[in-house]
Amino acid sequence: MITDINQEMIRQRVQNAGIVGAGGAGFPTYVKFNSEAEIFLVNGAECEPLLKVDQQLAEKNAIELIKGLQYGMKATGAKEGIIALKAKYKSAIDTLRPLLPKDIRIHILEDVYPAGDEVITIWMATGRRVPPAALPLSVGVVVNNVQTLINVAQAVENEAPVIDKTLTINGMVSQPITVTVPIGTTYRQVLEMAGGATIPNPAFLNGGPMMGVLFTDLDEPIKKTTGALLVLPDDHLLIRRRTQDMTSIIAMARTVCEQCCLCTELCPRHLIGHELPPHLIVRAVNYRKADQTECSTVLSALTCSECGICEAYACPVEISPMRLNQALKAQFRAEGAKYEGELRPLNPMTEYRLLPISRLITRIDLDKMNHKAPLVDIAFMPQRVTLPLLQHIGAPAKAIVSIGDHVTRGQLIAVMEEGKLGAPLHASISGIIQNIDDHNIVIVQE
Repeated sequence: MITDINQEMIRQRVQNAGIVGAGGAGFPTYVKFNSEAEIFLVNGAECEPLLKVDQQLAEKNAIELIKGLQYGMKATGAKEGIIALKAKYKSAIDTLRPLLPKDIRIHILEDVYPAGDEVITIWMATGRRVPPAALPLSVGVVVNNVQTLINVAQAVENEAPVIDKTLTINGMVSQPITVTVPIGTTYRQVLEMAGGATIPNPAFLNGGPMMGVLFTDLDEPIKKTTGALLVLPDDHLLIRRRTQDMTSIIAMARTVCEQCCLCTELCPRHLIGHELPPHLIVRAVNYRKADQTECSTVLSALTCSECGICEAYACPVEISPMRLNQALKAQFRAEGAKYEGELRPLNPMTEYRLLPISRLITRIDLDKMNHKAPLVDIAFMPQRVTLPLLQHIGAPAKAIVSIGDHVTRGQLIAVMEEGKLGAPLHASISGIIQNIDDHNIVIVQE
């Protein structure tokens, strides 16, 4: 029972289980649970096209999701719990509603992008606006996604560590699916579960089409933060954009930017009151003034969420303000620069300028790839797994096992050093430790 478990026990079990945010950068969940909040928000928007994980888990594991939310509320002292879901996730909503206690409600989100950006989700679900460069806690809110809170429920009630990951395999594959596999399984193995690529020239994204990362090695391991394996043609516009080098991006910006301001007018962070003006940042780069870190306009690049609307939808001449922001963020962080700016008034056109998903899918040429990818149960246990010691924001875990040791599935194999931010690591299969280096632990079945 929820009432039988105190705050400290919840926090400790969440930390021991190695839970990190199941999407995005993988912030260690116990840190959020050690804070105090008024509202605990479940981000179930999953608004990137082709991703089908949280919407299906919210239906299949509805009880665990609510329990995980209740544990989060108890740990943080939150008085209200909100589950933010899109109206089109009707099955999940219908399953959850009869189970809700009085202090938890469902908020129906519009089918827009980027409703899954936590700053936008918070505004849409609570009316509160997070100031630029601030955390959700600054407005009394803690945010986790669906899969993270299901992991919380399993950790608190069963002391179960995070050793499996649910992800979508979608795009140009024979059988688009969503599946749960042991962490450390390779992308090649899950691609085979989906029947393989259906095109001769595949390119691969780890994550969504807008914010996912292009990679080439299918033998890379699946991590705690992996959301999807997407297969696209290697000449698809999303792949071409990711392979364009920074020199040509800057040259293009200097040559064809007409300062139409559409990138700024459609920037979600700018719309809700952040300074962030992509068109002015592009202008600064064009006039070689982007190194003036005393200028708040240029420094506001640090607040970019990298949602990609500016390059994928807004710009009529295919400039990428987002890529420029990424480069500036790397430069400013290396210099130790920080942005300090006030929250400005909400743009009165905000609700009319958020991007409908249907339009986005068509604009980025995904209509023929946006399959349902149903959640399927596949009993799969790989013969070998590679477990990265760093699967989250912070420092890598430190191995506490040796080569040749026998380990069992769920056994603790790496821990965090005292005072460092991160999460412990557990064996995802039973077997023998084959190799340990500075980056990975490799386990093979006997």
